[in-house]
Amino acid sequence: MQQRDFMVPGRSVAIAEKAMAATSHPQATLVALDMLRAGGNAVDAALAAVALQCVIDPHMTGIGGDCFALYAPAGAEPVCINGSGRTPAAARLETLLQAGHAGVPDTSAHAVTIPGAVDAWCRLSTAHGRLELETVLAPAIAAAENGFTVTPRVALDWQVYSHRLAGHPPAVAQFLPQGKPLDIGDRLADPALAATLRRIGREGRDAFYSGAVAADMVATLRAVGGVHDLADFSGHVSLESAPIGARYRDYELLECPPNGQGLTALVLARLLDGFDLSDPQLSQTDRIHLLAEATKAAYRLRDQYIADPAAMPLSVDDLLSESAMAQLRQRIALDRAAPVETYDFPVHRDTVYVSVVDADGNAISLINSVFNAFGSGIYAAQSGVLFNNRGSGFSLVPDHPNAYGPAKRPLHTIIPAIVRRNGQVVMSYGVMGGQYQAVGHLHILSQIVDRGMDVQQASDQPRSFFTEGAITLEPTIGDDVRIELERRGHRTRWASEPLGGCQAIWIDREKGLLWGASDHRKDGIALGL
Repeated sequence: MQQRDFMVPGRSVAIAEKAMAATSHPQATLVALDMLRAGGNAVDAALAAVALQCVIDPHMTGIGGDCFALYAPAGAEPVCINGSGRTPAAARLETLLQAGHAGVPDTSAHAVTIPGAVDAWCRLSTAHGRLELETVLAPAIAAAENGFTVTPRVALDWQVYSHRLAGHPPAVAQFLPQGKPLDIGDRLADPALAATLRRIGREGRDAFYSGAVAADMVATLRAVGGVHDLADFSGHVSLESAPIGARYRDYELLECPPNGQGLTALVLARLLDGFDLSDPQLSQTDRIHLLAEATKAAYRLRDQYIADPAAMPLSVDDLLSESAMAQLRQRIALDRAAPVETYDFPVHRDTVYVSVVDADGNAISLINSVFNAFGSGIYAAQSGVLFNNRGSGFSLVPDHPNAYGPAKRPLHTIIPAIVRRNGQVVMSYGVMGGQYQAVGHLHILSQIVDRGMDVQQASDQPRSFFTEGAITLEPTIGDDVRIELERRGHRTRWASEPLGGCQAIWIDREKGLLWGASDHRKDGIALGL
């Protein structure tokens, strides 16, 4: 493992012997550790952390959004919880096409799928947690009721994306007090959200999907043109399944099955497994180039095929077959860029991700999101629910597998990950950042496996992402690299904001230690016991 250069600004990797939590917000990490100290396990800690972030990171996540989790109980097989919601049963593609839309309007009720996070949390808590859900949600309830303090990265995002609330007066009243975004150190409370979280803690998922809370959500959505009804909410259920996986070197990368884009990360793993990225002769330009070329192929497959599983024309095994991967690898040349690919999927940057490993060796990788910043911008004031706009991830091409339609889950960007070696979990991690997430999973994994970095060093590395016809480069990458990439035929652009945000925990079974990382691109921290 490489030693950190202490002359260069950065973070040391977190080290612990018993347990570890890594989140993108300091308060969320502290709450996770509090749950572990109180006798909770990894599931309790992760749920407490993400519930708190649904209050203190409202532009990133909320109970009006969705959740995916990979849970690996010590000594048992991992399970996947798909907490994504469907469109209303009355949703119709023809309605949007007749209105002249080229895509699902992302601040409209048409973009709001049934929020799935709460059901996923309750399922995880009941099946795998140790503490009562009311105890787990208590820190989030307190923050919503008494108010929270805005941290630096949250304040920046609030200022940049507050315009997304402009069309919905109840959201403006709640999230733009005095008519302007909150600044660093400002405080905000949401008593309505506190009351809803308290009801969920006491009554479970039915407190959200039926009764007064559901009635308020339905009324709010229908008032702005939605076709949601109470049956859409009461009928929602999370899906539980085995994860899907692919080999990368001597490791196995595990992801959630579709409708998430985890399959895209597995395609990237299989493609890049055919190149020796541990070769010290490879330059930074070479690595960025190879990642971009693999991204073109993997994301082309994603946009053609990944959707609600019931609508997919090809299976996971078909898309990951070695014959398919070999054909794609043959098209990748080290000295020149392949033709530009474009993607028909909305840009998405806003998510929170939590990783926890407890003293018993249970590991959870969990991600929660409202899709775009502040989701749809539609806020149910009586219940304190800010709705997602996940439906804007649908296509409006009628015969496309991911076409908008009734009671359907869209292609999802949010993906938690787990890595195993010889059948044992060695890493629980995720990389926030919408479309970038699949690329981020492979970038982090390659830095660790191919270049010998610890999880924090891997997270600190400069990032690039091929999207929208060009390679976006973080400005910590040298201009000489950009020039050489363009010589090979790439278009490039400088990133206007950081690419993604990583949280990771590495389980070092030889030394009996946990190594934790939290991305400098966010406010968060990794801490252990």
